[in-house]
Amino acid sequence: MDFHLSTGALLMVFLCHMTSALEVPLDPKVLEGLPQPPTITLQSPKDYIFDPRENIVIHCEAKGKPHPSFSWTRNGTHFDVEKDSKVLMKPGSGTLVIDISGEKAEAYEGTYQCTAHNDHGTAVSNNIVIRQSRSPLWSKERIEAITVQMGVSLVLQCRPPAGLPPPVIFWMDNNFQRLPLDKRVSQALNGDLYFSNVLSEDTRNDYICYARFPHTQTIQQKQPISVTVLEMDTMNETVASLYNITKFSANPAGDYRPGFMTPLGATSTEMVLRGETLELECIAEGLPTPEMSWQKDGGELPTSRVSFLNYKKTLKISDVSEADAGDYTCTATNRLGTVDHVIKVTVKAAPFWIGAPRNLILAPNETGILTCKVNGDPKPDIRWFINGVPFENAPEDLTRKVDNDTVILSNVQSGSSAVYQCNASNEFGYLIANAFVSVLAEPPRVLTPPNQVYQVITNSPALLDCATFGSPIPTITWFKDSQISIKSGDPYVIHENGTLEINVAQSQNSGKYTCIATNNLGIKENHVFLEVKEPTRILKQPEYKVVQRGMSAIFECKVKHDPSLIPTMTWLKNNGELPDDERFEVDTDSLTIKDVTDEDEGTYTCIMNTSLDQDSASAMLTVVEATPTPAIVYEKPDPPTDLELTDQTERSVQLTWIPGDENNSPTQKFLIQYEDLLHQPNVWVNMTEVPGTSTTAHLDLSPYVYYSFRVLAKNQVGYSQPSQASRQYRTNPAAPDDNPSDVQGEGTEPGNLVISWRKLTGLQSNGPGLEYKVQWRQKDVAQEWSSRTVANVSQVVVSGTPIFVPYEIKVQSLNDYGNGPEAEVVIGYSGEDLPLSAPDGVLVMVHNSTLAEVHWEPVSSHSVRGKLKGYKVYYRRERGLHEAEEEADQESQDQVLTFSGNLTKGRLPDLQPYSLYNLFIRVLNSKGEGPPSPDKQFETPEGVPGPPSFLQVNPSLDSFTLEWGPPLNNNGRLIGYTLRYQPVNTTIETGPVKIMDFPVNETTVTLDNLNSSVLYKFDLNAKTVKGAGPSITKEASTAMETTVPSRHVDIATQGWFIGLMCAIALLILVLLIVCFIKRNKGGKYPVKEKEEAHQDPEIQPMKEDDGTFGEYSDTEDHKPLKGSRTPSNGTVRRDESDDSLVDYGEGGDGQFNEDGSFIGQYSGKKEKDTHEGNESSEAPSPVNAMNSFV
Repeated sequence: MDFHLSTGALLMVFLCHMTSALEVPLDPKVLEGLPQPPTITLQSPKDYIFDPRENIVIHCEAKGKPHPSFSWTRNGTHFDVEKDSKVLMKPGSGTLVIDISGEKAEAYEGTYQCTAHNDHGTAVSNNIVIRQSRSPLWSKERIEAITVQMGVSLVLQCRPPAGLPPPVIFWMDNNFQRLPLDKRVSQALNGDLYFSNVLSEDTRNDYICYARFPHTQTIQQKQPISVTVLEMDTMNETVASLYNITKFSANPAGDYRPGFMTPLGATSTEMVLRGETLELECIAEGLPTPEMSWQKDGGELPTSRVSFLNYKKTLKISDVSEADAGDYTCTATNRLGTVDHVIKVTVKAAPFWIGAPRNLILAPNETGILTCKVNGDPKPDIRWFINGVPFENAPEDLTRKVDNDTVILSNVQSGSSAVYQCNASNEFGYLIANAFVSVLAEPPRVLTPPNQVYQVITNSPALLDCATFGSPIPTITWFKDSQISIKSGDPYVIHENGTLEINVAQSQNSGKYTCIATNNLGIKENHVFLEVKEPTRILKQPEYKVVQRGMSAIFECKVKHDPSLIPTMTWLKNNGELPDDERFEVDTDSLTIKDVTDEDEGTYTCIMNTSLDQDSASAMLTVVEATPTPAIVYEKPDPPTDLELTDQTERSVQLTWIPGDENNSPTQKFLIQYEDLLHQPNVWVNMTEVPGTSTTAHLDLSPYVYYSFRVLAKNQVGYSQPSQASRQYRTNPAAPDDNPSDVQGEGTEPGNLVISWRKLTGLQSNGPGLEYKVQWRQKDVAQEWSSRTVANVSQVVVSGTPIFVPYEIKVQSLNDYGNGPEAEVVIGYSGEDLPLSAPDGVLVMVHNSTLAEVHWEPVSSHSVRGKLKGYKVYYRRERGLHEAEEEADQESQDQVLTFSGNLTKGRLPDLQPYSLYNLFIRVLNSKGEGPPSPDKQFETPEGVPGPPSFLQVNPSLDSFTLEWGPPLNNNGRLIGYTLRYQPVNTTIETGPVKIMDFPVNETTVTLDNLNSSVLYKFDLNAKTVKGAGPSITKEASTAMETTVPSRHVDIATQGWFIGLMCAIALLILVLLIVCFIKRNKGGKYPVKEKEEAHQDPEIQPMKEDDGTFGEYSDTEDHKPLKGSRTPSNGTVRRDESDDSLVDYGEGGDGQFNEDGSFIGQYSGKKEKDTHEGNESSEAPSPVNAMNSFV
């Protein structure tokens, strides 16, 4: 289809990516069954720039009945999608996906158009121009360094490469920091950098212009520009040439008047398209830097759409209209003068819609009109197409005629449905609109929901809808209460769409309204209802209050409203929400503010809302200084008095009373209680509460009750004592108002149905002779209700019912005065029985050696014979696959898994590998389990084995003998064992790991040539074809102990160490006894006299408590005993000591008592003369004695 498309159209702003077609204003449900020509619902924008790194996606979606097929043209010729392997059309759609990976993307550039076709017509899309985004490199150029005189103006040109779409320009330095912009230094719309005047700080060699291309996200940079600013008072051509100054002023550097750097001259022109954004720019030079201002000649700037950018150097107006055309003046001003520039703006317009053609549904022989109302500047040319073919090329049809922007269709016939296209274009763009004409013959349908209820307030307008569909268009007539025919005229208006309007609704307008839709193919009617409600009115408005600080303020707001509407009271303070403060209490018709403060002053408004209307009223609160008052005593209120019953009816009564003294605390509310002398004497029940400002209460009563009433008052302190009881008021009996609640039906065993309910209370009985009429019948079976009437029970058992079938159940209350309301039907089920059948099609899928999944077919619902609770899967391990049948596991227990609901599969976890399992399934209902399914056997594949059953380590001095047993669970066919061992210390592993493999029949090994007294760690595991299993670990030492030492060994607790120490101690004791015997000469030694004669402080007596030698002083602790020569190794030399005890005395003989103990005195001189040589009179150190034997 060759639509006119000018090159200027490519410059248009992108349209919305998704364009919605106009719809016939009908309920979509109505259109479902009707034939419908195609309608384009989604298409790509007219100008589509694609990223060459991504696929090209050209959208084209359409709807119709039947669903349309799609085709494409490219550059005006048919585009065969199927012949190009890189192009895919989405199923059920016209959307193209073009894979340009590895291809030249330029090959797919062009103008595309989509066509959607079905039996009733052809719709076409816009011409979609597909272009590849481009980010060309900067053209090479020689950048000359710039030297300028300080104070003059300067322009650094960017001149970026022309990309598609155009790049974004910005200036930065070598460190990728944006150059600061201000009113002196600014970036123009074309990217150039303007200096209104240069300063010395502008000297730098890294002015770099960058261009960022949005689609490809690439950035190109221009070569750096070097700028040098010279500070010179005067300048001439000779000096300028010497310094290679490109711009200078012959006058001394100083202030000068403004002048425009861009645009040049006194005036310039600018053209902008309607709906686009206008950007006007003025940049001026001057010193000081000029200030910029804008104005429109003969008018004001549109404040809502105008903005100033770039320090007022740019004027931006969005969504331009024809009114924005005119002369705009920009003014540059500094203290030396002013300069103006006038920009003449003209506004042109691409075609735009005033009224696009709308879809039509016509009946045979009807007449219709399609109009294509467009405007633009210049005025657009309009061409019409039918099913994508120009009118002049379409077959001649006398029923249609084109008159410029209108198509007239007359006397249309069935089968003449088509899609018409209107193409409006000028030099700036084009518009295409599709509008179908569907010729149908349909009887009337009413689309407004039946029995809809409309509610309005008295004196308000009422609109009753009667939306219809039919072809020809139905005629609408209205009736009230199915009798009175309504004609247009006061107070009724019947609109063209069938809506009935009542200008001023009154209560007499309430009722049933019927609308009737009629055409030559049938008639249809619909009923709606109108309810006219009383308005909401505030009867007593809140009043102005002056309240002392610390006191309470009460605003009353009594309201009258329609009793069928639910009111909502809202209070506002100063037109905002009330403070979130517990001092503010909102009651039904009042607002109480306690302990008033100065912040509470303001205007308080009560608003009464219903679903249809509202009313409001306001009053002010003024807070004044509190006057001193004596201390107030707060007490509970006195009880009310003088209770009186008035306005007595069968079901209600008015109770009034006189309040008691409030005792300095305002009454917050009154509580009304009643006593039922007939059913519950001496029991007072809370009935209702009313605000503390009320003295009456309207009480709703129940029949067949002997009432007495009393009232309690409540203030901040608490409740008063109850008032005296009112006189007795008896209500007459009546039929029950309620039926029993919680009605249920459930079988307790096969063949029965137990119907249960919650009995009515005495207050609910409404009269004597309360009974219950129980009715039941099998659901979905044509049979009469069975019934039974019972009293004083809450259940009935029905016998002889089928197994688990649904029953409809009703329980109605009745008494001597009649029946209660019609009971609601409740569904119950008769008793369950065990399921009849087992699942079929049991299939086991083994996922791995420990997990299987079982599938089955669900049983039929009638065989469940109850509520299906699930399926129970029983499975049991029969034996390992390596075992013979006679070795089957007799101790294996059945494992059971229950899968709730109507599942048809389940997983069996934690299976034992390489085993034979047996499985069956039972159906489960509330009664129990059904029969089992046939046994199903399955095998699990091999897995890794368990650890060896034991590992025994027998150590010797330099070897170990290891014995082990096979795993308790082979989980497959064993293929051998792996042993790892290494020496370890008490904390971490230190030695290399040695690995040995053994065949499956070898269960012992001896390890030789090991280090003695070393702790070893052994890890042993078994293997199958699936891999190695977990290992068993032991640690043992090459020492001769019988148990494996722990890594953390306490040597003091080891038996070998204790034995060694005992042997050494025994040997020392024997040697000491021998020495004592050899020194015994048989003489007496006067111990006491010797002690008195030799009071040597060096003598160390034995301790009385343990018989050991006393401690030596600190200076002697580490010295050898006098007269002894102790080598460095702590041993006593034989040639210097004969271990004789003679040296312990002074020539006297030692003496033993009767039990052989030595009683002589150990003594010695503190000092020895040198001529005494090596003899020592002091006792030798026990430590040295010990060392001599070690």
